[in-house]
Amino acid sequence: MKTGMKCFLSVAVIAALLSSDRTWAKEPNPNGLKPMVIKMATLAPSGSPWHEILKDLAAQWSTASEGKITLRIYPGGVAGDEADMVRKIRIGQLHAAAITNGGLSRIATEINVLTIPMAIDSWESLDRVRAAMSERLEALFREKGFVILSWGDAGWVRFFVPEATPSVETVQNAKLFVWSGDDRTVEIWKSAGFKVVPLAATDILPGLQTGMINAFNSTPIMALASQWFPFTKYMIDMPWAPLIGATIISLDTWNKIPPSVQPGLKKIAEEIGLRMKLEIRRLENDAMVEMQKRGLKVIKPTPQQIQSWRAVMQTVYPKIRGMLMPEPWFDDALRAATTESFSNGR
Repeated sequence: MKTGMKCFLSVAVIAALLSSDRTWAKEPNPNGLKPMVIKMATLAPSGSPWHEILKDLAAQWSTASEGKITLRIYPGGVAGDEADMVRKIRIGQLHAAAITNGGLSRIATEINVLTIPMAIDSWESLDRVRAAMSERLEALFREKGFVILSWGDAGWVRFFVPEATPSVETVQNAKLFVWSGDDRTVEIWKSAGFKVVPLAATDILPGLQTGMINAFNSTPIMALASQWFPFTKYMIDMPWAPLIGATIISLDTWNKIPPSVQPGLKKIAEEIGLRMKLEIRRLENDAMVEMQKRGLKVIKPTPQQIQSWRAVMQTVYPKIRGMLMPEPWFDDALRAATTESFSNGR
């Protein structure tokens, strides 16, 4: 990645973090904490906003623990796809990860309540759903052996396509990347008329280079940071679903940290996660501007085309409800997400 691009992606984040209040980190480290190395993986490319903030998390945890906790970060998918990361945490090869709903759903499919396509259609509706569901989700993840240290956002998923028409048919006719490893999700895509190609996220770039896929759905920041966008000419400017994320750690690893130390570490993670969410919301527009400078064409669907998109998505809600998440969870999330604009079919 070119130096200029790295600066674009990370300078604003670093500036915000360096000014943060670290009063807690200056307090003496409680007794009982033994030196430990925590291996954390992420798909976030080196130098991206997510990687920079994880580096800051590592620095703050080291300071707070008087150097006894070393958070070793493996960025850019060097530890594998997100499904690989979850598997490696379960067998102890990794201890933590900063992952999106693609990986989080490998732990608990209930996480999909935060990403119901075209139902959660604004930052406000996402915040409402997460506030309504986060406590339940965190308890469920703990039952499954994981602690959610902080929540995060990766931006709004948009479709990057080879044709200039921003219709649902354009995407249905393309060779569209979808996450591999979840046959139920693939089935839902196909039932909605999409010609999908299941791949690991680490295979998106070679898939685009070889023509195995010619369309993908991702956030503008990730498309820019991973250099996927040059292989598609157009981006449909229609926020389709939020890409959410979380920083997780295995419960076994977390329990090795003395209870007196855990609250301070979690507070650091939560504060960083909150700042990151706010920064990502700002950087998303900057990423779209940067990609347009480099030749990407942004195409906006008409109100009629958006209605067609909504109609197709609503046909799969009965499958999402019950197949990807328990029916009561879907109903509760939809109630939290529903706004006047959505009920009126905007």
